[in-house]
Amino acid sequence: MSFDRKPSRTTASPALLLCALAGASLLSGNARADAVLHAFNWRYADVEARAAQIQSAGYRAVLVAPAYKSEGSAWWARYQPQDYRVIHHPLGDTAAFKRMVSALRARNIDVYADVLMNHMANESAQRPDLNYPGTRILNLYAGNPTYYNSIRLFGTLSSNFLSALDFGEQRCIADYNDVWQVQNWRLCGGNGDVGLPDLKANSWVIGQQQEYLRQLKAIGVKGFRIDAAKHMPMSHLNSVLTADIKSGVYVFGEIITGGGAGSLEYDRFLQPYLQGTDHAAYDFPLHTSLRNAFGFGGSMSALVDPAAYGQALQGNRALTFTVTHDIPNNSGFRYALMDPVDETLAYAYIFGRNGGKPMVYSDNNESGDNRWVNAYNRSDIKGMIRFHNAVQGNDMQVLSHGSCHIIFRRGSLGIVGINKCGSTVNATVNMNNSVLWWYANYTDTLGSGSVVNIGSSNYTFSLPARSARMWLR
Repeated sequence: MSFDRKPSRTTASPALLLCALAGASLLSGNARADAVLHAFNWRYADVEARAAQIQSAGYRAVLVAPAYKSEGSAWWARYQPQDYRVIHHPLGDTAAFKRMVSALRARNIDVYADVLMNHMANESAQRPDLNYPGTRILNLYAGNPTYYNSIRLFGTLSSNFLSALDFGEQRCIADYNDVWQVQNWRLCGGNGDVGLPDLKANSWVIGQQQEYLRQLKAIGVKGFRIDAAKHMPMSHLNSVLTADIKSGVYVFGEIITGGGAGSLEYDRFLQPYLQGTDHAAYDFPLHTSLRNAFGFGGSMSALVDPAAYGQALQGNRALTFTVTHDIPNNSGFRYALMDPVDETLAYAYIFGRNGGKPMVYSDNNESGDNRWVNAYNRSDIKGMIRFHNAVQGNDMQVLSHGSCHIIFRRGSLGIVGINKCGSTVNATVNMNNSVLWWYANYTDTLGSGSVVNIGSSNYTFSLPARSARMWLR
């Protein structure tokens, strides 16, 4: 079998062909694979125990539960910090966190920490003051000083580290389109809820948050997810996240929007964030593009290059996804859930395309949907990651597209085909000027057994109904 790119008047020797294949592999390996697993609400010990599986699946980073003092068994309790100075909650403590980081680092997998800097826990029902962590928690520390000092990150545990002077006014956001309110007032739940105490960007708060991030870095954390970044003034973000803290870490913010350029949320919140920082962000514009393209009446042609018209973030600033933890677990965001098949096809798109750092969400069925338990280890997801890792650093060219389908190549190494519709799509592509190799097998990494072998100027790709193919040479 020949591995020439197209018919030639001369035939290369097998040795030369093997060298060419090796060279192509080396070139594609220059870009580091970057698939991210969001181990949502996993115990640190469970992440540690699954380190070998995570590595085998091809992930290079794991986003883990927020690491500080918090209480309560509900998933949302992890997003209500009480104290930055220790890691202690139902999913693990500082010792468990360190063991997890060490286990993943040994397998060349980075840890991304979920970081809360906008607010502290709403404890108004327990006490009227804004001293954190408060007398009850300080008494816990004093009752077992050996243990709590062993898990201390910084500071002293004999006194509070925040007071009323460190919080903004007790006022709930009334208009979520008003930038001032969103970034300076409280997130409240209604029915008299006084909300999550909003932190001021004074010198003390900034210093405590910086020290906390430095301690996480010292443990080995390589990335920070900034929760509720939409609700923080740019001056606060940039004051905390100085060059030394950001050095060597991947910083990405959560700015939820319902669309890309031209939508109110994008124009008022996400675009200023991208212009005012050098951080990455969740690619909510692309997620909206995916939902629209896969939805009834949508066209897959919209996914040819959505970033070109502001409907996706530029690749080097984008954390791409098909579902985040907020979407199934918060009633206000469930409108953004995709059909399960469409979600799988969308995964094929984000792992196949060039640009963005793709993330897989895997939970413990907190929402009750039972869709994402062990999703990180699904055979199709692992096939997508295998394709993604193999083609890193290669260019992307769309070969064919229409209302139902899109087909694109990644360099000469891979081809992605997606058909959202209920009947087979056959798309014929002229191969005369393609860099794809002729007379070489491209085999589907998703396990269908489908093989593409181009042997003429026109090749017809056959995409079965409601399916994706990720053919790798």
